[in-house]
Amino acid sequence: MRTVEPLHVRLLRLLRDEGAVSRAELGDRLQMPRPRLLAELDRLVGLGYVAEAGLAASRGGRRSTLVELNPRLRFAAVDLGASSIDVEVVNGRLETVAAYAEPADIRNGPKVTLHRVNELLHKARVDGAYERLDAVGVGVPGPVSFRDGVPVSPPIMPGWDRFPVRELLTREHGCPAVVDNDVNIMAIGERHGGVAHSVDDFLFVKIGTGIGCGIYLAGEVYRGTDGCAGDIGHIQVDSHGPMCSCGNVGCLEALFSGAALAKDALAAARSGLSPALADRLSLRGAVNAVDVAEGAVEGDVTCIQLIRDGGRRVGGVLAGLVSFTNPSMIVIGGGLAHLGHILLAEIRSVVYRRSLPLATGNLPVVLSELGSRAGVAGAAVLASDVAFAEAS
Repeated sequence: MRTVEPLHVRLLRLLRDEGAVSRAELGDRLQMPRPRLLAELDRLVGLGYVAEAGLAASRGGRRSTLVELNPRLRFAAVDLGASSIDVEVVNGRLETVAAYAEPADIRNGPKVTLHRVNELLHKARVDGAYERLDAVGVGVPGPVSFRDGVPVSPPIMPGWDRFPVRELLTREHGCPAVVDNDVNIMAIGERHGGVAHSVDDFLFVKIGTGIGCGIYLAGEVYRGTDGCAGDIGHIQVDSHGPMCSCGNVGCLEALFSGAALAKDALAAARSGLSPALADRLSLRGAVNAVDVAEGAVEGDVTCIQLIRDGGRRVGGVLAGLVSFTNPSMIVIGGGLAHLGHILLAEIRSVVYRRSLPLATGNLPVVLSELGSRAGVAGAAVLASDVAFAEAS
């Protein structure tokens, strides 16, 4: 069931998503008596969340005053990947004011990684992107207790277990912070400004260093009791498969992810099964998922088969999820989404073949529109939501 939002949160979200709105239209949209609306707006102006923005077009009588989110509002959005840091500072409309991206290794631990995040945010302040932050949103590549704001036993993040990420950022920047799993923030970003805009029930599947699934049900992210819903990378697909980073064998992630595909590509290059990969290995001494994608475009049969094998495995897991949740859409994102339409076609084929016709008769399976920005876009939405909740 959809959570009933407080009035002030609905008002601030409306201004965030649609821009300046007249007082008269706000009253109509929120179905609120004018005296109560004016009192609430005065309160939010006093708190620094809302500002006047001139006069609206005439509706036949006295012109109403436009109101908007205070142009001073600033939110920080941070997407931590296994091998990257993406940081953006956005305004109240979630428009980018400053952006930084650089390679990083999440295995360096929370102190080193978050220190670098704070350095990048400090640089943004020095460069004039903000005077103070109103909230910080962070996504991390592992299970998160959303309630506590801490990662919990993340397989690829040594040293991060129960580290107080939210508490550290709140203390460092003097504003509320929110921490979520990376695939959840990607799903939130896609729901807010991507291909899933206005879709209330969908699955966002991230295929990258790991594999995860953001689940939207009835217009809200479903995180589960402890925050680990959607961890489909650790569903077993082959009981005789390779060891996974989680300690089990035959997990989807161990068979098809960035690391797994690179391992398979190296084997294909060394054996000579793939001329395209063998050439790249001889030139650079290494091959990765990008090489597989390029080889497939060139028509290399082995590269195409590697992608199809991965798509078949992902599709098999998703077919079960479709039967279970009956979503309106499946969105594919993450670093391996660049494998493109060969991967997408294989996933579609398996999902449509193995799920019930009633569940797939009107089920688009599509690539993310936001691509690599999905994470920071979602982190910005989460940051604004936690800031608006504080305006009570």
